[in-house]
Amino acid sequence: MPALRRPSALLSLLFVVTAAGALTSCRPPAPHTEDITIWQRRGAWTGRGLTQTEPFISTTGLLRLTWEARAASAPNAGTFRLILHSDVSGRPLVVVVDRHGPGHDVAYVTEDPRSFFLVIESENLDWSVEVAEGLPGQRVVIDPPD
Repeated sequence: MPALRRPSALLSLLFVVTAAGALTSCRPPAPHTEDITIWQRRGAWTGRGLTQTEPFISTTGLLRLTWEARAASAPNAGTFRLILHSDVSGRPLVVVVDRHGPGHDVAYVTEDPRSFFLVIESENLDWSVEVAEGLPGQRVVIDPPD
């Protein structure tokens, strides 16, 4: 009789090992992180004509400027310039937009971190501008199982 018990013990052990292997293969994949850029708003302005914005601070120097210039009268008339200045020295750093007529776009600027302000020059165009700063971040990614 002891000989008959051995195969059942061996079968039980084989079942446990097989079940453990099946459960291990059903586990979801381990999550990993992915570097991303988080855009945080630093200011938004609308207007017409010449404007100098209040200063805004960027700790990374990575800026996203979303702008739109709309025709107030004639469809292709008017000019729009958007200039990024250093708030430390006051000097112009980058002409971000220099456009004749209406339009819209997104521009990216990389500068040394500091305080900035914008000078917006517009003739015969209504405009809007938003500045956002790019901050480093991470997100957790869980890949779907195969």
